[in-house]
Amino acid sequence: MKVGIVGATGAVGRQMLDCLAERKIDCEEIRLFASERSHGTLIPYGNDQLMVDVVKPGCFDGLDFVLGAVSNDLSKQFRPLIEKAGAVYIDNSSAFRLEKDVPLVVPEINGEDSLHHHGTIANPNCSTIITYMAIAPIARLSKLVSLTASTYQAVSGAGMKGIAELSTEVEDVRQGREITPHVFPAQIAYNCIADIGSMTDNGYTTEEMKMLNEGRKIMHLPDLKVTCTCVRVPVFRSHAISACAVFEDRLDLDEVKKAISAFDGDVYDDEVPTPLMTSNQDKVYVGRLRRDLVNDNGIALWCCGDQIRKGAAANAVEIMEYVCKHA
Repeated sequence: MKVGIVGATGAVGRQMLDCLAERKIDCEEIRLFASERSHGTLIPYGNDQLMVDVVKPGCFDGLDFVLGAVSNDLSKQFRPLIEKAGAVYIDNSSAFRLEKDVPLVVPEINGEDSLHHHGTIANPNCSTIITYMAIAPIARLSKLVSLTASTYQAVSGAGMKGIAELSTEVEDVRQGREITPHVFPAQIAYNCIADIGSMTDNGYTTEEMKMLNEGRKIMHLPDLKVTCTCVRVPVFRSHAISACAVFEDRLDLDEVKKAISAFDGDVYDDEVPTPLMTSNQDKVYVGRLRRDLVNDNGIALWCCGDQIRKGAAANAVEIMEYVCKHA
């Protein structure tokens, strides 16, 4: 198998490469691509070093899969080149997620959708993946009707620049220096910001609308009702989500716990999962399970997951594995 990674020098791109190594995927060749300023950079892979190239005509020829970790605009530029080369493009951007003929896949939930691709498969939003990984096993007990969620998203969701901004601001506060935010709309150190993405006409941000639109597609529930609030918090890695899901039936909490525990990719934790607990691994931890006090058929829970891994890089690699195994 021959695999390419575009955006290979970013946080998600590097994690994709690490996931290939960790999962011992037998790759005959791996090609790395990034911007001109990274051209020639050497990145360790096992006992070897891989050189970063730039995207140019013919660079994807002979590849079986290309994993994308670039912006929407770049992804739109690269897609025709990748599909022309005959490779399957697994894209982490939001550029194609809602296109009718592009599967939007979390392998544990709707992996079979990936087999109906036309050259491109989309990776969902990070907080969407983590939330529905917690909800999906319950939805197999009874149909999901609605979801109310609040996300608490780590700064690494904004890439390496987000990590750097939090680190810098923490030191600026300690030294008593004036803080001028560049990545986030306000100071993120010792603060929370309920503003991720751009504002839409309905008062929700683009990030919040992903929980609705992507959730409907992943869960095959076109009428699913979702209300979401997305908050940036001063945590370096791993997102946390508070969710209240309403189902058609009133479910037994012990049965719900069993369903979550048995679901591939989930860990039910009777303690309180935290971002630190879930960092640098691919499991979604679920806890604080309780009955909703507003709706008799509602279940409230708390979940955490590493948004760079399961929320992005690992999920993309898992999609590739699923396609290889089942195609």
